[in-house]
Amino acid sequence: MKNFSIASTKTSARAALAGVFLAACAIAHPAWADSVDSLIKAVKFDDVSSVKKSLAQGADPNTVDKTGTPLLLIAAREKSDKVGQLLAENPKTDLEKQDPAGENAMMLAALNGDATFVNALIAKDAEVNKKGWTPLHYAATNGHDDVVKILLDHSAYIDAGSPNGTTPLMMAARGGHLSTCKLLLDEGADLRIKNQIGMTAADFATKYNEKDVAEGLQARLNSMQGGAAPSANSAK
Repeated sequence: MKNFSIASTKTSARAALAGVFLAACAIAHPAWADSVDSLIKAVKFDDVSSVKKSLAQGADPNTVDKTGTPLLLIAAREKSDKVGQLLAENPKTDLEKQDPAGENAMMLAALNGDATFVNALIAKDAEVNKKGWTPLHYAATNGHDDVVKILLDHSAYIDAGSPNGTTPLMMAARGGHLSTCKLLLDEGADLRIKNQIGMTAADFATKYNEKDVAEGLQARLNSMQGGAAPSANSAK
C-alpha cells in the first residue's frame, strides 16, 4: 500500500505540473502572437521607435509573418526605410534571408526603386549578386535606372541569368524601358544572349509590343552583326 501511495502521489504531481504548464502556454501563446503582430505592423508603418523597443526587449529581427516573409523583406516591400536601416544595422539580422518565393530584401527594394534601402543593405555588405533572379533583374524590370547604376557600381553581374536564362536586359526590354536598356548596353550587357527558349532582348520587346525598344535593339543587333555603326535612334 505504501509503495502504491507514493507512486500515485508522484503521478498526481506530474499531472498537476503538466496542467500548469499547458495552462501557461495557453495564456502565453496569444500574448506572443499579439506581440509579433504588433511588431509586423510597426515595420509596415516604418515605426522605428516601436521596432527598436521590441528588439531591445528581445524580439528576433528575423521574425517572419504568417506568409513566411521576414521583417527585413516587409520593410523593403513597404519602403519602410527607417526600420530597414535599423534592421540592417542589427548584427543578428540575416540580410540574405528569403521569403517563400525566393526573394530577399535587396530584390524587393530594387523592384520598388528604393535606392536608399538598397544603399543601406550594400553598406552592411549584403550580397549584390544572387543565384537565379537577382536584384539587378528586379531593378531593370521596373526601369529603375538609379538602382541599376548602384548595383552595377557594386559589381552586379550585368548578364546574370535567371533559372530560364533571362537577363536583366531582357526584363528591361520586356517592360519597354528604353533608358534602362541603353544604360545596360552602355555598361556592357550582351544583346546577343538568348534565354532557354531562344529569345533575345529584342525578341522580348517585340513579344510585349514595345515597338520603340524592339526597333532600337534590333538596329543595334544588326549593326553588331553587320559591322555598321548603330543609328542615332538605336538603343546604345
